[in-house]
Amino acid sequence: MSTPDFLNRTRTARRVLVIDQGFLGDALHLLPALWEIRRHYPRAALEVVTTPVACELLALARCADRLRPLELMPERRSLREQLRLLHALRRERFEVAFNLNAADRSILLTGLCGARWRLGLTGGRWHFWYRWCIPHWLPEPDPDLPVFEHHRQALMAAGFVLGEPRFGLEVPPDARDWAAAWGSPSTVHLSLNSANPLKEWPVRHYAQLVAQVWAARPATAFLLSGTRSAREQRRLDAFFTLVADPRARRLPPGLSLAQLAAVLQGCHLHVGPDSGVIHLAAALGVPTVSLFRQRGGYRAWLPVGPHHQHLLAPCTCVHDHGSRCAVLGEPECLVRVAPEAVSGQVLRALACGGRQTR
Repeated sequence: MSTPDFLNRTRTARRVLVIDQGFLGDALHLLPALWEIRRHYPRAALEVVTTPVACELLALARCADRLRPLELMPERRSLREQLRLLHALRRERFEVAFNLNAADRSILLTGLCGARWRLGLTGGRWHFWYRWCIPHWLPEPDPDLPVFEHHRQALMAAGFVLGEPRFGLEVPPDARDWAAAWGSPSTVHLSLNSANPLKEWPVRHYAQLVAQVWAARPATAFLLSGTRSAREQRRLDAFFTLVADPRARRLPPGLSLAQLAAVLQGCHLHVGPDSGVIHLAAALGVPTVSLFRQRGGYRAWLPVGPHHQHLLAPCTCVHDHGSRCAVLGEPECLVRVAPEAVSGQVLRALACGGRQTR
């Protein structure tokens, strides 16, 4: 069977599985592909295996019939749980399985899940055992396309007829009610943190950014959020030591994704580093100002559209582990991005109206 015939040969499937063991940003970029799979297999039960945080996010879209969490964090995952999941998948007798993220662990799980038809997206590398796990492969996508388009173009190569990209996140009413006390039309949401510390702009720069915005627009309010991580909370502590002003407020740690999404929807703008929150804001139609290092496949992760501005820092590191920046504890390339450059982008965004809808 040729790959373009994949959809025609499988469109009568009644049980379809998608395996994508990514985190928040990965899950957001998977959503448009999930909606396409949902549309092209209208009679099938669609299940997704992914990380717990991605399950929480995908639950807001309601495009899957069942979400199966699989823990990836080494300190929390167990072989017993992974084997239990594999046994459950095989018992379901899926007819079709998709793997669109090219991670070795998910490729193995796709190969062992028991589905008759299995389709994967190559990620620029190849191991001899890949063909044993997944018989049908799609070519590596254009690196300049957004990640969500990588997935959609892969499906098109398998015979799908694509519609407009759709994220389809629905924030529940209780989360919107909770968030109503926090946001306002002039509020900027600041996210200081990323899962990778070497993607983070210095806290002192954020403090200068806020002061510069207030000098031009004194009525601007700032909301800051972070996970329960001790490291992230220390960065927030440092910010509020530098910025003691009621116009900057700290959200409770460890918000649910529904609460965070509701807060973002109530804000005029989101500002932050390369992290899952940038992609959540973009998927919700909230304008963004983001800071990215120019390295690897960064272009595929940039939010797209006229409401999204990027400050790009040339980066010479090949790998983060063992790099000079890792030794110093902060990324030299991002340190060189001046607060004036970011505040200029923020002030321009605040002066513009308009929101996207997806």
